[in-house]
Amino acid sequence: MSRIGKLSVDAPAGVDLKLADGTITVKGPKGELKLILTEDVVVKVDGRQLSVEPRDAEDRKSKAMWGTTRANIQNMVLGVTTGFEKNLELLGVGYRAALKGKDLELSLGYSHPVVYKAPAGITFASAKPTEIKITGADKQKVGQVAAEIRSFRPPEPYKGKGVRKVGEFVRRKEGKKK
Repeated sequence: MSRIGKLSVDAPAGVDLKLADGTITVKGPKGELKLILTEDVVVKVDGRQLSVEPRDAEDRKSKAMWGTTRANIQNMVLGVTTGFEKNLELLGVGYRAALKGKDLELSLGYSHPVVYKAPAGITFASAKPTEIKITGADKQKVGQVAAEIRSFRPPEPYKGKGVRKVGEFVRRKEGKKK
């Protein structure tokens, strides 16, 4: 029995839930998100509440998708109301981030600047040259963009230089000995 799946999703005022043709659409002040539902779950919309149930209570895949689908829908509701954000920091001499229109230009110690184009629904902010704030309504997309930016120069274990999430712990190694 899924403890997450049993809970209903409550839509606050200003959020519109629509279910049509196996697709759920959530519309709110921060945008509109869609999710194609799997055939393993049954979704019911009752006014401002949404409930998810497994199609077959004995099927292993149905039970697995039950809680996952409910969590994805809850994240969609949170995304269109408050949004999601990830913060990255750049550590290293000369490592900087700057906004060029909607795109992000990164100086990460390469011979050329790395330009990252902003996907639809994602916005960048950079209060300091060594900080990047990624915001958007889609939790998965915000996390994916943060992971892609981090992959340009992941933190290395000897000096700790690179792009890391704010608060991320990087295990340090001891350098060479004489």
